[in-house]
Amino acid sequence: MAGPCSARLQGEAAAFTAALRTLVNNPQFSDVTFVVGREQQKVFAHRCVLACRCQAFRGMLSQELVGSEDHPGSIPPQGPFILGNVQPEVFLAVIEFLYTNSVTLNSHILCVKFIKDTLSVEQVCEALQAAVTYGQADLQQHCLAFIEGCTAAVVRTQGFHELSDVVLAWVLRSDRLAVDELDLVQAVREWAHVSSAVLERPVPEVAALPVRELRLPLLAPSELATLESHNQRDLLIPVESIAAAWRAHALRKGSGVPSRLCRPRRGTRPRDHHRHLDPHAK
Repeated sequence: MAGPCSARLQGEAAAFTAALRTLVNNPQFSDVTFVVGREQQKVFAHRCVLACRCQAFRGMLSQELVGSEDHPGSIPPQGPFILGNVQPEVFLAVIEFLYTNSVTLNSHILCVKFIKDTLSVEQVCEALQAAVTYGQADLQQHCLAFIEGCTAAVVRTQGFHELSDVVLAWVLRSDRLAVDELDLVQAVREWAHVSSAVLERPVPEVAALPVRELRLPLLAPSELATLESHNQRDLLIPVESIAAAWRAHALRKGSGVPSRLCRPRRGTRPRDHHRHLDPHAK
């Protein structure tokens, strides 16, 4: 532990970055290799750097290390990992950014392309959150389209639970989510409890924005009654929202409820009452 008279030495950031740049695609001390693109270009890297800088690489490398647990003191070099669908210049740009935390404009564009080309269920939410943070509108839409294609799997990932309330609400506005509303309510409830614990704020407070996008009128009366009962435990959903959904059932139409909340999503299971929610139905 540092004493009261200790001093903090701050080195030059540029020199540190330059030193790390010399390790990019450098076979010396490399302990993992990749074979990239149709050209089958070999790229050398270092596990500790990739794992601490990128969740996708950490997951990839961790899977490979499972078989090495019997010999923890002598972990052999890993790879080669085959990335046949990735352009070498794109991959090298990503590696350079992970090592140095800086990219040129062209490299930045290549990094975005790499993210698009290598999206997976496990890391798409992390990519979406980063795209929103850095104002990458095209990448945001690409991530949303990916989520829409495999929503049921995505909502079970750690990345989903780590989305901000603003980004989650944006996702929930989509009509093309491939999941039923009842399952989506449960996913949002789990997200809210994780966020509540992390932020040390009440569940209703952290969930205020996303729950406005839940389409409660789509639920059948029995499902809505069960939801209302469960809601007494954590007050996830405002009483007014549940009351509006009951009103839609009683009036057999979606009056008094925003029209977007009465539209079935791509993954919504049909219920008998849905035909009454259609404003064009006679």
